Amino acid sequence: MRADLTLPFSTLLAFALVLARIGGAFAFVPLPVKEAGPGSARIVLAMAVAVALFPVWPQIRSDDASLGLFAWWLLSEAALGVTIGVAVSFLSEALTFGAHVLALQAGFGYASIVDPTTQADSDVLPVMAQLVAGLFFFSMGFHRLVISAFAYSLTKYPPGAYKITGDIAGAIIQLSGSLFAVGVRLALPVVALLFMTELALALLGRVNSQLHASSHSFPIKIMVTLVMLATVLTVAPDLYRSYGEQIFKVITNSILH
Repeated sequence: MRADLTLPFSTLLAFALVLARIGGAFAFVPLPVKEAGPGSARIVLAMAVAVALFPVWPQIRSDDASLGLFAWWLLSEAALGVTIGVAVSFLSEALTFGAHVLALQAGFGYASIVDPTTQADSDVLPVMAQLVAGLFFFSMGFHRLVISAFAYSLTKYPPGAYKITGDIAGAIIQLSGSLFAVGVRLALPVVALLFMTELALALLGRVNSQLHASSHSFPIKIMVTLVMLATVLTVAPDLYRSYGEQIFKVITNSILH
């Protein structure tokens, strides 16, 4: 005896709303090489996460959901997803900003490779920082916190109830400011040492005019940068974890409060 599989229209509406909330965040969550991968894989991943949150899907009465109201619900759901996604994206942007500052001072701007996220030429250190940030994101379990935040948001905010207030905008702006602070904290030790190296080479060339120190400054700066990078990478995971905990604390206490 063959059984027919039927889905209520209210279930399809709930799935569309949850998918809009998840999809808004997946546009910004720092997935490794998310732009280089096929678009269908990202769509399937977003749908899989939406299906995994089925126990907390909102209960919707299809009789009360008009076309205009459903469109408003979709905008509200996408706004919530984008807000969470932008906040989480600051994790990778902090490392990328620090790498940009460091590459400018160390002279790595002369070398470029293909950025796997944009398929364009980019500096070496920022591309490495993006890949390292993606590895940190999954190895430290922040992807589970993102899913937990969405599960909590589905119980906290019914469809159409989320609004971006001044407090939420202020929290996002404050997080964006701390992004630059984290990047500078990562790059500042290396930049300071490079400045001292430049100063020492300038004094050496001033003392002995026959010694062309400027011709040796570029390889010396690269060597110093590589040595200092090995030291900075030992503290980068702790700084990344601390900043990630700060971001998810703001998501829980401000964005989803």
